[in-house]
Amino acid sequence: MKYYTFKNNDKIPMLGLGTWKSSTGDVYGAASKAIKLGYRHIDCAFIYENEAEIGLAIKDAISDGTVTREELWITSKLWNNRHGKDNVIGALKNTLEDLQLDYLDLYLIHWPVPLKEQFNFPMSPKHFYSLEERPVSNTWQGMEMAVEQGLTKHIGVSNFSVKKLKNLVENSSIKPEVNQIESQPYLQQKEMLEFCKLEDILLTAYSPLGSKDRPATMKAKDEPDLMTDPVIVEIAKSLNASPAQILSAWAVGRGTAVIPKSVNPERLKQNLQTTEIELSMDALEKINKLDKHYRFLNGRFWAVPGSGYTYENLWDE
Repeated sequence: MKYYTFKNNDKIPMLGLGTWKSSTGDVYGAASKAIKLGYRHIDCAFIYENEAEIGLAIKDAISDGTVTREELWITSKLWNNRHGKDNVIGALKNTLEDLQLDYLDLYLIHWPVPLKEQFNFPMSPKHFYSLEERPVSNTWQGMEMAVEQGLTKHIGVSNFSVKKLKNLVENSSIKPEVNQIESQPYLQQKEMLEFCKLEDILLTAYSPLGSKDRPATMKAKDEPDLMTDPVIVEIAKSLNASPAQILSAWAVGRGTAVIPKSVNPERLKQNLQTTEIELSMDALEKINKLDKHYRFLNGRFWAVPGSGYTYENLWDE
């Protein structure tokens, strides 16, 4: 396994288990199997609605001696309707209760889009707070309090643009240490990667395989398919690997953590073997030419007319 080392010498495995879309009934088995296989990094979120089951899998793995808490890296995320300095601690404590943990290794602001407390998802522009009413800097103060209280060791963000991340870096007492965003060969995020390396921020790639199993409402009719891209397939065949392994190996090879999701035992095993794959310069050059600036998870579901949130100002493009 390859690791990224934070300034306090904590180490995060560069490959972890993603749990978005892992349904209850399946995710306990997936998390249990993953830990037995050797996964030590599990990526969670309140809104995935499966943290209690993941928590049971973690508890059982610790109880039976498969792993210790100190060997695990557990990430979770603050949902949009818990933005605000005074909401963070309560939301984090709820997550810790579900996961049956005393602390997280990493807590992230899930999206830079604050919702009013009674709404998980917006159906009207009235369901949003503006960023003037509920600024990210105010929420970040709550995140910093969580570190000070020992509820999480590290804090960061998810789905932040370079502009938003830079502004937060400049206006924080504890600098964000991670930005988790979509990153894959069709959306390589080169500017973000360069900025994060300059600022010693770890970039974590979600949807590294194209997230084909996401809800139909989040899919475009004519979207491309990463897993059948001729370049990826050719490289996979040449290395006797799967396209999924090549996609994750590319992510790790460029210095980003990666969190492919699976509940299939064989795919869990294959994904874990990813860090053993070294891509040649020729293979890397071929993959680097695939960039289309194409987002599979484009965030347009936040662009409710009249809300003030648009695709363009979400990503600052």
